[in-house]
Amino acid sequence: MRVVLGVSGGIAAYKAAALLRLFSESGHDVTVVPTAAALEFVGAPTWAALSGKPVASDVWTAVDRVPHVRIGQEAELVVVAPATADLLAKAACGLADDLLTATLLTARCPVVFAPAMHTEMWLHPATQANVATLRSRGAHVIDPASGRLTGADTGPGRLPEPADIAAEALAVAAAAQRAATAAEAPGAAAENATGMPLAGLRVVVTAGGTREPLDPVRFLGNRSSGKQGVALAEVAASRGADVTLVACNLDASVLPRAAMRMVTAGSALELADAVSREASSADVVVMCAAVADFRPKHYAAAKIKKTHRGVDDDAAPVVELVRNPDILAGLVADRGTEASPVIVGFAAETGDASGSVLELSRAKLARKGCDLLVANEVGSDLTFGADTNTVHLLFRDGRPDRTVGPTTKRRVAEAVWDAVLALTGARPTRKD
Repeated sequence: MRVVLGVSGGIAAYKAAALLRLFSESGHDVTVVPTAAALEFVGAPTWAALSGKPVASDVWTAVDRVPHVRIGQEAELVVVAPATADLLAKAACGLADDLLTATLLTARCPVVFAPAMHTEMWLHPATQANVATLRSRGAHVIDPASGRLTGADTGPGRLPEPADIAAEALAVAAAAQRAATAAEAPGAAAENATGMPLAGLRVVVTAGGTREPLDPVRFLGNRSSGKQGVALAEVAASRGADVTLVACNLDASVLPRAAMRMVTAGSALELADAVSREASSADVVVMCAAVADFRPKHYAAAKIKKTHRGVDDDAAPVVELVRNPDILAGLVADRGTEASPVIVGFAAETGDASGSVLELSRAKLARKGCDLLVANEVGSDLTFGADTNTVHLLFRDGRPDRTVGPTTKRRVAEAVWDAVLALTGARPTRKD
């Protein structure tokens, strides 16, 4: 694919070098078009060396080849990362005072912007209006991530990781290609005509980890960050699904950037209630949240004191546990013989003397009865909180197991939805 990588003048320009490498190593032909300000952060020799092509920011270089028109005309995908507030404003107004903005005016392919700027600039009404204008014209604008910015500032405005930008941009290009193909085949399915393979499906995804309250200040919890569940919800939304995310104790930095409905749950019992309500009208339910198997039998209305029986008592209190309901197995039981919803479970395993991660996960698949089980090995330094993951996809209908990774959690999410599509293709969706 012929990709144009536009780079505007922000400190995050250095990350675009990694994005360029990701595109190039995936076999794409990349032309880098920086602005003059971007070259103040990363010089032309770097872009030329990584792309294998000469680099210019003005319309006067190689005028005989008319680059300000030709580059956009020949592109199959344009990605601008980082896209500064200034660049977004110029693009929204249709200005063309350099090679990159001229290219944006001539491109007729998918255009993806990855904004990066300080929080105040991103949230300013002018920037939000410019983003809305670009989106209304068909451009895909990725919401920035939240996190550390230049200096000591934190908040929304951080450039997403290069791997996430590449994955989202290529997904946009693939959807456009599917739409173009469908337009040439009048008998194609409606979901293909939109270029969105999950269009028309109602999807419920759970993410995060439950917390079981012990007293007003303490709880029993787990290490789940919710990153994988949020990635699953975002990919589903990008593919056209109507998504409800049931969020369990997600940190603000993990919240989804894509538009979707959100429901919150704290404990396993609250999650069970939420999932029961939402699954009743869903086509697909993905149980990615890490659910506590047990909860304290008794909740202390007041904080449990360190000296719980007396001033000189060094004994620790005994916490009696009771088992939480098996939400995944309950979903399967409630579905009965119905074809919908398709149910996807997650198995976080460490392996033990009784079996390996895969052996324990296969046994869990047999017990739970879900259609697809996503199994991964977890631990203090594995999976939880990390940005990468390795999973095994196990199918109830006997399809061969598939291992995905190590790779980004977004790419794991894409593989899971590819597997779900293969399952939904053989069964009807819910009709109301």
